[in-house]
Amino acid sequence: MYIERTDSTNTLMRELIAKGEWQAGEEYLYTGFQIAGRGQSGNGWESEEGKNLLCSILLSHQPSEVSGVRPAFDLNVAVSVAVHRMVNSQFSILNSQLAIKWPNDIYWKDKKIAGILVENTLVGSEVRYSIAGIGLNVNQTEWLSNAPNPVSMRQISGEEYDIHELMKALMNEMHTVLAMKREEIWAYYRTHLYRKDGFWPFVEREVSIAPTMNANKETEGIFLAKIENIRADGEIELRDQEGNLRLYHFKEVRYVI
Repeated sequence: MYIERTDSTNTLMRELIAKGEWQAGEEYLYTGFQIAGRGQSGNGWESEEGKNLLCSILLSHQPSEVSGVRPAFDLNVAVSVAVHRMVNSQFSILNSQLAIKWPNDIYWKDKKIAGILVENTLVGSEVRYSIAGIGLNVNQTEWLSNAPNPVSMRQISGEEYDIHELMKALMNEMHTVLAMKREEIWAYYRTHLYRKDGFWPFVEREVSIAPTMNANKETEGIFLAKIENIRADGEIELRDQEGNLRLYHFKEVRYVI
């Protein structure tokens, strides 16, 4: 389903489902412009009208529909892998530069090309369905917000892309990934992690709902650590230079970029 503009594709999809107006068999919706696009931790998402891929994908938790993928963080992993694979397929010579930044951003070198926001709808204590909101920078070349490190597919390759064709390509990858075994999805995720090798600077931060930015090099409390593992619940295991194992939930630690 394509809509010219909306406040947020995640919000619109959730409202349509709640009203019983979501058509059976529809898997996604996308738009040319979001008035109030949202990212992780309350951050907004800047997007020039008609330039980028802004979409939401409905993810069921029924085993027959999401083969091999479990609820919770597994869905973040699966969506990250699908977006990475799709973008990767569009580049001919830049593959090694594209990575998945924990928990689920897509980076090219040290710049953010895509963000993912997975939201769950509960019935009692059980997840009824999830919506994966995806913002992919495609043809935009100028940025007006204070986002620290955006980059687009066009800026990387010099080519212009058809948004509608990219949406089709993304859904093809989504179907492929959701049909994979859980172990295969996780192996791909870990193999393509951003800064997965060596020691890199991190900084702890207070958990809050306030919008956040990437930590900068002037931030106090920086420590060097390497990624040991990403746990099934999404926690990251970091091993610092003193040999201590540090465990963090998302929002408790940031990369210094």
